[in-house]
Amino acid sequence: MRIPVIAGNWKMHKTVDEALTFLKTLRSGNLPGKVETVICAPYPALPALVEAAEGSGIGIGAQNLHWAEEGAYTGEVSARMLTDIGVRYAIIGHSERRAYFAETDETVNRKGKTALQHGLVPILCVGESLEEREQERTKQVVREQIVRALEGLGSEEVKRVILAYEPIWAIGTGRASTAEDAGEVIGFIRRTVADLYDQQVANEVRMLYGGSVKPDNIEAFLAEAEIDGALVGGASLDPESFRQLIAAGGKKR
Repeated sequence: MRIPVIAGNWKMHKTVDEALTFLKTLRSGNLPGKVETVICAPYPALPALVEAAEGSGIGIGAQNLHWAEEGAYTGEVSARMLTDIGVRYAIIGHSERRAYFAETDETVNRKGKTALQHGLVPILCVGESLEEREQERTKQVVREQIVRALEGLGSEEVKRVILAYEPIWAIGTGRASTAEDAGEVIGFIRRTVADLYDQQVANEVRMLYGGSVKPDNIEAFLAEAEIDGALVGGASLDPESFRQLIAAGGKKR
């Protein structure tokens, strides 16, 4: 059985003190077992969060990394720097990175390989724009993103990747995909992984939905057999809201 994942993407929110207050509040109540909980925070908060999360079962992730080991890349952070402070996950290829910072399928592939080489778990994002959806190109676009993102990875490496389907038109808009549509696309993603590797590999890869996920709609998404959890933006910024999302993940069967 695939272990559910509830991952929060704080984006460019929270100072170090705010991050620690959040984590203290979150840890003050019982968190369910049988769910992998991840907080992906801005770089400045990562060392403090790693220390504060010790023993809690909460994993700390970055929102990006560079594919190079080191070098003249002003403003960038390497995978080795992240693992050195105890970070365990990294979001790669989020649509905001693709849109605002010119990330491509090629750079997503390079970053994913680097993350895996350093023992990080990549949370690899794919998704279509509203225009592509209206043109009924969702599956074509998502398949191409998956194929290019996983190019050159072996079966054992792919099993360590978490794939997140985030339709761009649903991110931060309050306009979520229906659970049925999300389940259908993620089922297609799983079939794509099976085509590239085999069904056993595809069955082991965790696949998340992201895009205006909230406590009042997450159970519908998790009721879909192919959806193993959620990558959450705004609703992960409040500890009580995030706790409800984690609780829903703990009920996933």
